[in-house]
Amino acid sequence: MAKKLEIGDVFPEMTLNLVGGGTATLPDLGDAKYQVILFYRGHW
Repeated sequence: MAKKLEIGDVFPEMTLNLVGGGTATLPDLGDAKYQVILFYRGHW
């Protein structure tokens, strides 16, 4: 299990596959000061 992020930690770099195709690289999703990342399982 990976180490939990704490206040002030840098989000680790990772590439995710998007449902509609393509990929998104985190944390480079935009120029916003704050970003929220939600991981949703979507199917049980």
